[in-house]
Amino acid sequence: MDITEKKNSAIENSKIDKLEKLLEVKNLKTFFYTEEGIVKAVDGVSFDIYLDEVLGLVGETGCGKSVTALSILQLVRETGKIIEGSIKFNDINLLELSEQEMREYRGNQITMIFQDPLNSLNPVMSIGKQVSEVFLLHQKEKLKKTQDNLRLERKKLIDERMNLKKELIKKEKDGLISEEEKKIFKLKIDDLKDKIQRTPLLKHLALDEAEKIIKEVGIADARGILKRFPHELSGGMRQRIMISMGLSCNPLLLIADEPTTALDVTIQAQILDLMQKLKKKFKTSILLITHDLGIIAETCNRIAVMYSGNIVEYATADDLFKNPRHPYTKGLIAAIPSIETKNKKLKTIRGMVPNLIFPPSGCRFHPRCDERLEICDKIKPSWIEISDKYHIACHLYDPKYKDSSKYKWANEEDIESFKV
Repeated sequence: MDITEKKNSAIENSKIDKLEKLLEVKNLKTFFYTEEGIVKAVDGVSFDIYLDEVLGLVGETGCGKSVTALSILQLVRETGKIIEGSIKFNDINLLELSEQEMREYRGNQITMIFQDPLNSLNPVMSIGKQVSEVFLLHQKEKLKKTQDNLRLERKKLIDERMNLKKELIKKEKDGLISEEEKKIFKLKIDDLKDKIQRTPLLKHLALDEAEKIIKEVGIADARGILKRFPHELSGGMRQRIMISMGLSCNPLLLIADEPTTALDVTIQAQILDLMQKLKKKFKTSILLITHDLGIIAETCNRIAVMYSGNIVEYATADDLFKNPRHPYTKGLIAAIPSIETKNKKLKTIRGMVPNLIFPPSGCRFHPRCDERLEICDKIKPSWIEISDKYHIACHLYDPKYKDSSKYKWANEEDIESFKV
């Protein structure tokens, strides 16, 4: 890392130091109890999210990213249980709250966009009903206040109209009004009659709010969309609806669980641009979960790399992409296809994702690691800080074990045989 890169890294880290911590996850463990055994889906995960930042959680399918997000919202499905750790949101431990108390946070201050919007939206309810439901659940007091204000305005208009009528009758009785003045009075009375409308119900006010938030996510015909059903919309529009629902209450934290997985590249770019614009407008922090490193590089301030229920590397986006340290992170970045890799074998990570019921001993990545040491299958790596705001769980950077002898792999493949 040259002097310029060091300066940029220092500036990035100083910005993080000045930010206020919004979410603090410590030693989170979520296990699933099945007939085959205990699935250790999340096993000792720790990370922080600061105000107005995007944290990327990246890793292969099945590494525990989605379970981590569901644990934050306490939406882990049956057989699953959070057995240890703490999740502090604005210094309040969410794991100590009752279900009723948790509902005050879920969907209001913390919201989530799920992977597949078609499965997340109710197929038999209109879009308007589903989006407005968020306002009725979490913004009811605000809607009631708006309704009261409209009632007061209506009462003022009614009183004004009645006073004009009384004044007109009195002047007619006393003969103090001309035909021209009488016409002006009647026009004013009729105009006030047109302005006096029935006070809207809460559900109508909620629909108005739904229309506004749907416009915010870039859908032009918002009023028309309210009457449609999920199957009538394209994948990109459905995802925009999910984002609008997530941002309806102006949350402090938005969890986006692979929001672009089912979309084509063009729509992906539109959705990511939209999320960035809305983040700036609403000042919302985002936990972005994905396996796409391109998306992570484009949108995130910091990155946590997850493997087999553990976070193995945790750093700013600049530091991690310029100089990845963990062998798993190196493998993920090296596996990205490039136009420059013609006549070269596309690098892959050997082996398969381990079974979380019977995870490997020691470091869980050791059966697939090209830089494996002899100690790796015996002792679990410690979580160490190798530089400012750069954490890693790897024996290669632990002073105790970095001089351990290297493991020798047998039957290395011939790279030349893969030329095209």
